[in-house]
Amino acid sequence: MKSNKRHSSEVWFTKLLVPVLAAGSLSMPASVLAADDGTINIGFISPRTGPLASFGKTDGFILEQARIALADGMTIQGKHYKVNILDRDSQSDPARAGQLAKELINQGVDLMLAVSTPEVINPVADASEAAEVPMLSTVMPWEAWYYGRGAKPGEPSPFKWTYHFGFGAGEFYKTYMSQWDLLETNKRVGVMYPNDADGNAIRGALVPRFKEAGYTVIDPGAYETGTTDFSSQIATFKAEKVEIINTFPIPPDFAAFWRQSAQQGLHRQVKIIQVAKTGLFPADIEVLGSLGPKIASAAYWHKSFPYSSSLTGQNGTQLADLWEKESGEQWTQQLGATLSLLDAGTEALKRATDPNSREAVRDAIATLNTTTIGGKVDFTSGPVPNVSPGPIIGAQWVKGTGKHQLDYVITENVTDPNVPVTHPLLQYNR
Repeated sequence: MKSNKRHSSEVWFTKLLVPVLAAGSLSMPASVLAADDGTINIGFISPRTGPLASFGKTDGFILEQARIALADGMTIQGKHYKVNILDRDSQSDPARAGQLAKELINQGVDLMLAVSTPEVINPVADASEAAEVPMLSTVMPWEAWYYGRGAKPGEPSPFKWTYHFGFGAGEFYKTYMSQWDLLETNKRVGVMYPNDADGNAIRGALVPRFKEAGYTVIDPGAYETGTTDFSSQIATFKAEKVEIINTFPIPPDFAAFWRQSAQQGLHRQVKIIQVAKTGLFPADIEVLGSLGPKIASAAYWHKSFPYSSSLTGQNGTQLADLWEKESGEQWTQQLGATLSLLDAGTEALKRATDPNSREAVRDAIATLNTTTIGGKVDFTSGPVPNVSPGPIIGAQWVKGTGKHQLDYVITENVTDPNVPVTHPLLQYNR
């Protein structure tokens, strides 16, 4: 268990008071009276480099926004705290993510945050759980987080310290059914899921429901991440006359698959190419050139979401516009997703009876019910303990009509009707 910290203000006060007394003055600077009662350390781990770097590309910018908002610290239960965010790059390596989490734990973080994909989140969550450190995460299917870490359906949660919010297979299913119904197809869907936490969780959760909804599912089997030749999958999809493809690859794998699909003629029979985990960011699609427009996606955040950040006060448009102004690059959905994690994390700290008590922070997360820039986070009524579900909104990449090569448009909103639909779904092979 974590021992109580000595307040940093004690040392600071002593260092300041000695020279004041030595100068023969009994007057005390006003700043002494405003000394911090303590320090809150927040650990933050994300993939800033490596094959998952597109997820972490905007994190430095978001952390800057958070640090600006926290520059004056936080007042909690009548006490004032300085706030440090200790951010680390997992380099898209699960082993490194786990090691970084242990290092931050040894440095005494009060709250651990991790964002984007099982390769980052799950090892950080496991390290935090083992060390009894409160942890919060987002941006991966919650089933891959919950069951992928050893929880069993129908059994009590094995997790006491780690919590996750965001979309799950149920949201994907609702969104895909809503999106695919926008076009007439033969309802033959080819699924291409990798042999990883995301792929295995999605295969188990989605494929049976696709079949129940009247779709014929063609599954050539799990492939290994890093595969460079998808000829066998492409041949199977062509022979089976699939008109919908659903896949959850990392960006380099999808680029290889879809280029080979074009070379071998599969793209000419596909009406909907529905991607997740990749296709989330402009660079993922731009790299495909003429093959990119009309790829369907799903947004866990969009700048048109009608919510504001509880930490910075920014709405989606303000956040996206500031990013584009400062970076010169197109906004991405990770902006709001990462900020929503910081929104939820800082809100939990505010509600804790003692932000330096791991038990108090954990209990505040467990009862958290708040609204972030990404929408509602509610751990009091999740589908399973330790989980708060979130929306995933049907979207599509289309040729840009303004300053960007591509526009990211909303085509359906079944999982959050507050999000406005802005564009009809376009058929890929037309």
